[in-house]
Amino acid sequence: MPLRLIFMGTPDFAVPTLLALVAAGHDIAAVYTRAAKPAGRGLDLQVTPVERKARSRSLPVFTPKTLRDETAQAEFASHNADAAVVVAYGLILPKAVLEAPRLGCFNVHASLLPRWRGAAPINRAVMAGDAESGVTIMQMDEGLDTGAMAMREALPILPDMTAGELHDALSQRGARLMPLALAAAERGALALTPQPETGVTYAEKISKSETRIDWSKPAHEVHNHIRGLSPFPGAWFELDGVRVKALRTTLAQGSGAPGTALDDALTIACGDGAIRLVQIQRAGKQPMQAGDFLRGTPVKAGTVMN
Repeated sequence: MPLRLIFMGTPDFAVPTLLALVAAGHDIAAVYTRAAKPAGRGLDLQVTPVERKARSRSLPVFTPKTLRDETAQAEFASHNADAAVVVAYGLILPKAVLEAPRLGCFNVHASLLPRWRGAAPINRAVMAGDAESGVTIMQMDEGLDTGAMAMREALPILPDMTAGELHDALSQRGARLMPLALAAAERGALALTPQPETGVTYAEKISKSETRIDWSKPAHEVHNHIRGLSPFPGAWFELDGVRVKALRTTLAQGSGAPGTALDDALTIACGDGAIRLVQIQRAGKQPMQAGDFLRGTPVKAGTVMN
C-alpha cells in the first residue's frame, strides 16, 4: 500500500533511496534537504544532489536551517506523513519531528550498528581495516544513531576497496531495504530490535589534520588510511613541493626508510613493509594511473615523499 512520506536527505548517498521510494509508488509529500551553499571558484549557489533529483521529479523541496523552532515543526507536521525516511540529512531531528509521522522516522545508516555511529561510518570502517560493513535500517530516537534496528545487511570490505566503492555499494543496499521496511511497518509486521550495549564505536567527522599520509606507520595502516579517504577528501603527500593525493594503493614487498621510493614504479617504503601507488592526483589535475603519471613525471628509486 502506498504511503505518504517525507524524505530527508542531502548527499549522493541518499539519492538511490529517494528514487526507490518513488519507484515503489509512495507519495512523497515533501523532500527536506540542506540549503544550497556557495561552491566553486565563482561561489555560485550549489544545490544538494537530493534537491537536484527531487526537482527533476517535480517533488516539493524544503530547506529549513533548523527544525528546532516551532514554525518549522508545525510545517513538518502539516504534511500529515505516514512516515519520514532519513538518509544522511545533516540536521538534528528533535522529539516533536520524530513523533509527527504516524509510523515514525526511519533511517538508512551506513554501518552495522552499533559499530560506527556518527558522521563518517564508511570512511572509518575502511580506515580501521574492518573486514565488513553494511547498512542498518533503524527507527530513529533522540540519540545519535541509537534507535532500534529493523533490518541489516552486511557487505564484505575487500582488501583494496576504497571508501568511494563501499559508499556506492551501501547506498544501493539501503535503497533496496527501505521500501521493504516501510511495507512491513505498514502491515504492523516490522520487528524492532534494540541495539546491543556492547560493540559501540563512533565515526567522527574526517578532519583536514588527519589527511596527510604518515609513512612511518605500518604498510597496512597506510593502505587503509589512503583507501578510507578515497576519493574524498583524499590522503596526500608532497613530491618535490607539490601536493599529491593517493587515491588507490595496494600492499607491496620491500623495506626502507619511510616515505622513500624503493623502485621506479612508485613502491613506497612504510614504517613496516611497503605500498605501491596505483592511482594518484596532482593538485589541480585529474586523477591518473601510476603508469601515466610516471611517463610525465619519472620518480626514481630513492626519491623521498614528504
